[in-house]
Amino acid sequence: MKTLIIIPTYNEIENIPGLIKEIFGFDNQLSVMVVDDDSPDGTAGIVQELRRTYFNLLLLQRRGTRGFGQSYLEGFKKIINENYEIIVIMDADFSHDYKEIPEMVRKFSDCDTVVGSRYVQGGKIKNWNWRRRLLSRFANFYASSILSIPIYDSTTGFMCFKKDVLKKINLDSIKSEGYAFLVELKYKIFKAGYKITEHPIVFTERREGQSKMSFKNIWEAIFLPWKLRFSRN
Repeated sequence: MKTLIIIPTYNEIENIPGLIKEIFGFDNQLSVMVVDDDSPDGTAGIVQELRRTYFNLLLLQRRGTRGFGQSYLEGFKKIINENYEIIVIMDADFSHDYKEIPEMVRKFSDCDTVVGSRYVQGGKIKNWNWRRRLLSRFANFYASSILSIPIYDSTTGFMCFKKDVLKKINLDSIKSEGYAFLVELKYKIFKAGYKITEHPIVFTERREGQSKMSFKNIWEAIFLPWKLRFSRN
């Protein structure tokens, strides 16, 4: 199945060249779209250079208000009518292992969405202290319990789904960012009647640069599940 990986970037010039080279070295039949959020460090420029070598590499440059969630949404809208069958979303910082994608795609015979999960048997996290692990566990339990989503890792940023899923959920209704966006996207997919399966992954802390998540994103993730639960939509 024709697969597109969407990778949002903001100041990822230290990571994105290596990641793109590794992905296409692994499988040159994959397509990759980098959605750059007007990075001042020149991330978009280096991706544009790499497009001369990798013909399946796409670049979407955003302007205006920055946002992790909005980057994904613009990417979705850009390709929703293209001839891709599977959409993968993942981070640019090597925390998600692209080599898991073929195994995740194989699971589509029994589902519509596959979530790369740290919290099912076989999944794990490298290089996190116990406080961060505890916070992540609680955040996932908190969101899944309130929203009754039947998955253990609702905050993971590594997942793939059939492109037709995007046509049934209301993308314009998604306004959240950060972890909240990842939870809301899964919730919308689940409420639309699609089956979600978890695939065990090993999550590794980013190689270079700093996390873009802010305290605002964390507070949004706390309030979003209640907002979604009581929303008429």
